[in-house]
Amino acid sequence: MHNGRPHLVTWTHFGSMGRGSAFMRTKLKDLKSGSTVDFTFKSHDLAEEIDVELKELQFLYRAGDEVVLMDPRSFEQQSIEVGLLDGKEDFLAPEMKVYVQFFEDKPLGINLPPKVEMVVAKADEAVAGDRQTAGKKAVTMESGLIVQAPLFIKKNDHLIIDVETGQYLSRKN
Repeated sequence: MHNGRPHLVTWTHFGSMGRGSAFMRTKLKDLKSGSTVDFTFKSHDLAEEIDVELKELQFLYRAGDEVVLMDPRSFEQQSIEVGLLDGKEDFLAPEMKVYVQFFEDKPLGINLPPKVEMVVAKADEAVAGDRQTAGKKAVTMESGLIVQAPLFIKKNDHLIIDVETGQYLSRKN
């Protein structure tokens, strides 16, 4: 809670000015309006913690600007805005388990696993002697995500992709 309204901390930086007191610079997202504000907390400031519920849900499909998720225990389906994924919607694969944060039954954010397994939908053949691309080629995953992968990767291979960086990590056998 900040100024009587629930906020989510999206960025922090800790600092100290020699003999002065320590401080924490933050970016806070208002959970009601969606606006973002910069705020600096001094070492003596207090912030009230709010109760956020974390639910494990399963990705089913994407419908326009929403993703449809299902609770694996009750089989209830929920539509959640794609914007909560912060540009990581192409990492969603069918039946993937994700964790959704809720405050007062309103979704705040979606946490994807750190690594995802995806199937290659399109992979061009490597050109012999092409070293300009340093032994890598662009492959398209089933979700439309384009990843730079080694030359030996073929269509229908299963790849492990880092969600944070979008980079190829390994091939799964």
